[in-house]
Amino acid sequence: MTEALGSTATPESGRPEDEADELLDSKAKKKRGGKRGKKGPFARMGLFYRQIVAELRKVVWPTRSDLMSYTTVVIVFVAVMIGIVTLVDYGFTNLVKYVFG
Repeated sequence: MTEALGSTATPESGRPEDEADELLDSKAKKKRGGKRGKKGPFARMGLFYRQIVAELRKVVWPTRSDLMSYTTVVIVFVAVMIGIVTLVDYGFTNLVKYVFG
């Protein structure tokens, strides 16, 4: 079988085992470093909360009139759904009374 372009070579495909092991070790060492690995738990919590505040500043908050219209739409929708469920329940109740007497 031919190898696909861009595939990772394994020891079976011609790469010596010690070279493959060295490559894996060097990749593992690179992942351990970085800013996250060097900070303590309180510094990481502080970073986390700073990121939360930064994300909340990006939020487009609705105006008061938008919020009132959204709330009105939700209340009307819930009232309509309550009416539909009430009618269906009433219908099933009468059907069960008729069938089981």
